[in-house]
Amino acid sequence: MVAVTVIAMWAHPRAVSTAFLRMMLERGDVTVVHEPLVTLADWHELTMPALDGDGTVTVHDADAVLAHLAALGRDRTVFFKDTLEYRHQHLFDHPEQVADMVHTFIVRDPAKAIASHYAMKPTVTCPEIGFEHQWDLFELARRVTGRTPLVIRSEELTTDPAGAVSRYCARVGLPFLPHALRWRPEDRPEWHRTRQWHVDASASSGFAPIARSYGATVDNDARLRAFHDHHLPFYQRLIAHAS
Repeated sequence: MVAVTVIAMWAHPRAVSTAFLRMMLERGDVTVVHEPLVTLADWHELTMPALDGDGTVTVHDADAVLAHLAALGRDRTVFFKDTLEYRHQHLFDHPEQVADMVHTFIVRDPAKAIASHYAMKPTVTCPEIGFEHQWDLFELARRVTGRTPLVIRSEELTTDPAGAVSRYCARVGLPFLPHALRWRPEDRPEWHRTRQWHVDASASSGFAPIARSYGATVDNDARLRAFHDHHLPFYQRLIAHAS
């Protein structure tokens, strides 16, 4: 197993990725960074842990984000998750900055993810659904690292959390810590700026099936159906590599 310094989890929006990050926070043995690139895109600045572990630093561009993640990883394993409503072109323009990362991807049934996304953001556009961006980045990661990235389904997390997380840990070189599968519900400071997107994660105490119905779905809304038809092939390509 190659020594791990930075583990990336790339998600489309509404993929249960924040709950996964909450579990990683509960571990206590990795440095966790929440959505660095999408935060930078939306807010034009990002607060990250300082290298000495005391305090924070603020960065203002993608180059600085990736360089700081790499620097953090020299002392302690880093886990970050990011969402791909944007393509994050910097990654494609500077692939050398992600060549040493361990790349993982999380996907959810597109019909459910799209309905959930639309309920949160009725102005969502087709590219923001994110599966196409995920597939493009999957191919980039496979090319620059020479390894096929790990893909996990959010449904596996909610039906067999111990099995799904233990398999994930084995693939990325982390010990499986069963205690991290349960946590205290809380509104974490990591997602204060975007807390409306993380209500479920804040209220959660572990991975659990999501029981929710939506008024607009891919079955009754032509716009959402078009989104689904566009992104389904990319989802299918990704889950072909699911463990």
